[in-house]
Amino acid sequence: MSASTTVFVARLAGTSVFDPIGDQVGRVRDVVVLVRPKGAPRAVGLVVEVAGRKRVFLPLTRVTSIDAGQVISTGVVNMRRFEQRALETLAVGELLERRVELVDGSGGATVEDLAMERQRTGDWLVTQLYVRRQTQHKGTLRLRRRGDTFVVPVDAVTGLAATDGAQGAAMLLAAYDDMKPADLADVIHDLADARRLEVAVALDDERLADVLEELPEDDQVAILSGLDNDRAADVLEAMQPDDAADLLHELPEAQASELLELMEPSEARDVRRLLAYDEDTAGGLMTSEPVVLGPETTIATALAQIRRKDLAPALASMVFVARPPLETPTGRFLGVAHFQRLLREPPHAAVGSVLDSDVEGVSPDAPLGRVTRILATYDLLCVPVLDSQKRLLGAISVDDVLDHMLPDDWRESDEDPAVESSRDETVLRSRAERARG
Repeated sequence: MSASTTVFVARLAGTSVFDPIGDQVGRVRDVVVLVRPKGAPRAVGLVVEVAGRKRVFLPLTRVTSIDAGQVISTGVVNMRRFEQRALETLAVGELLERRVELVDGSGGATVEDLAMERQRTGDWLVTQLYVRRQTQHKGTLRLRRRGDTFVVPVDAVTGLAATDGAQGAAMLLAAYDDMKPADLADVIHDLADARRLEVAVALDDERLADVLEELPEDDQVAILSGLDNDRAADVLEAMQPDDAADLLHELPEAQASELLELMEPSEARDVRRLLAYDEDTAGGLMTSEPVVLGPETTIATALAQIRRKDLAPALASMVFVARPPLETPTGRFLGVAHFQRLLREPPHAAVGSVLDSDVEGVSPDAPLGRVTRILATYDLLCVPVLDSQKRLLGAISVDDVLDHMLPDDWRESDEDPAVESSRDETVLRSRAERARG
């Protein structure tokens, strides 16, 4: 890497990171910057997503090359989960779309990219900003016109270090567009409270609902409480009913009641039913929206139903068969048709001809332990929940059970404690900490 190497941060996001022998270590997700009151901000490292969705810190002193869409490291990587320090700023997560003022007095602008340059000393400094002049109105109709874009030296603006005032999040979300909801939830969780809410507001209802389902409860409550009530109700409607009920359980009773009133009646009805059960019972764990079909439905139709993109894999493992009505609570429950069995039968055959009527259901007041034993005993991904009249009320998937069995802070813990405690990992961690500090 030459002394004059210049890298634009937004283009760096998503770039693959390799070790010296060419094995991929992970992908760049952000750049850690120290924004100082005086002088150019200093880039100190990369946030790299490695196997297991863990985000770790790679000091720039351990980077030997950044070019041609790849980053080459020395191979020494601290595998401890990245935790942002008080004086650190995430370039993609926090600086993109920050509003600044031009020192020449020509007005405000929005940061769309940052250029960091390697100095002869080996340090990386943010030397230039790619900015867009703030939107102006034009003419008597006050039509909006997008501002011009241009590159300015970093010392030509003020306010880069400011954290007050509203900030957009479209560019951050564009950088993370390829992420699954669980991965994006990890990114959002690591942001400051105000920035976390800004990013949440910028997501559409469906995407935000998916992300909320993957966040810790305190983050869920903070984000939902930060939205206006109409938007919060829309997001709750987009969530799975059981996840929406779990979240409403955590809100003050008055706030939960108000949001339920704002939801569509049909959506609110399902959530109210789930709220009537204790959280650690089958009724509190179940979703009221499994795939339910009549026995005369063709296998081709059943397969089309479980191919739906919005259906969780566990719920797609079987079709629940019942007499009409087919919305929960259904008519009499007849049994289930397993996905693998459906694949082996002619598409024109009826699902009623391939029923497994021996699947054991549970009552809505059954404890978590009983649900767990049934899943484990019969190698199932879902368990039907039935009332005393053998009507299907809902289904419990294995991921619902895991969410309640794992400790509250399971998202915070590292994936492999044995590796974390090993002597080699301790050595690597201490080396990287010295390089970082």
